[in-house]
Amino acid sequence: MSRNYKLPRDKKIKLSQFDPDDTASFKDKDEVAEHYAKLKEELTELQDMLFAEKKHSLLIIFQGMDCSGKDGVIKKVLSGVNPQGFKVNSFKKPTIEESAHDFLWRAHKETPERGFITAFNRSYYEDVLITRVHNQIDDEEAEKRFKHIKSFEKLLADHDTIILKIFLHISKDFQIQKIEERLHNPAKKWKFDPSDLLERNYWDAYQKAYEGVFTNCNSKEAPWHLVPANNRWYRDYVVLGLLVDALKKLSLSYPDPEIPMEDLIGLLPMGSKPK
Repeated sequence: MSRNYKLPRDKKIKLSQFDPDDTASFKDKDEVAEHYAKLKEELTELQDMLFAEKKHSLLIIFQGMDCSGKDGVIKKVLSGVNPQGFKVNSFKKPTIEESAHDFLWRAHKETPERGFITAFNRSYYEDVLITRVHNQIDDEEAEKRFKHIKSFEKLLADHDTIILKIFLHISKDFQIQKIEERLHNPAKKWKFDPSDLLERNYWDAYQKAYEGVFTNCNSKEAPWHLVPANNRWYRDYVVLGLLVDALKKLSLSYPDPEIPMEDLIGLLPMGSKPK
C-alpha cells in the first residue's frame, strides 16, 4: 500500500481531518487490479500456514457508520479464505441472556482459537458507541468500559491473538446515496432498515463517539486503522493489504510432521518415491 492508515497513538483524533474519498495516487480499480490479485494469493497462502501452524489467531474488527460497507468488505476481501479456518460474527442488539452478563461476555466467547481468523461485523465497541450516543451510559461508565476493553485486548494479545481494528470511513453524503440505492434496488431493498434513517440524525454524535474510541482505545497491542471507504474498490484494496501485512509479521511457516520424515517415507509402498 502507498499509505499508512494506522491512527497515531496518544493523540486526539478528529474525523473531519480525514478524507473518505482518498485513493492515494490511484485513479480507479484497474490501477490496483494486478496487485490486488497478488495480495489475494498471498492471503490464501498465509491463512493456510496460520491454520497449519496453530500458534496464532487473527481477530479483525470492522466498525463504521451504517452503509460503510462492513458486510461488503468481508464478502469481497475474505471470499478466498478457507472456510474451515474462518468465521464471521455480527453483533446486533444484545439478547436477554447477553444483557445479563458483562458487556464483553458475548464477544469473548466468539474470539478465534489459534490457527483461525475471525471477523467481527461490529463488536464490543458498540457498547461505547450507541450507548453513549443515546445516553444509556454516562462519561464515567464509558471511561470504565474503555479500560476494560484495553485490558481485554491485552489479554487476547497475550494469548497470541493479533487484533486488527478497522474503521471504514465514509461521508454523510455517501451514506444517504447508499440508503437511496437500497430503497430502489430490488437486490438490496431487503437490507433497508428504517432505523438507518433515524440513526442518521445522530451523525455528529456518532462521529464524536468514534473519536472518543480512537483516542482512548488505540493501543500498541490493538491499534486502529482508518480506511477511506467512499470508493469501494480502494477500501477493499487497503483492507486486503492490512490483512496480508498483519499475517506477514508473524513469520508463518508450515510445521514439520510429528513423525520423522524418514519414518514417513518408510510407510510408502515398495517402489514408491516421493515427488
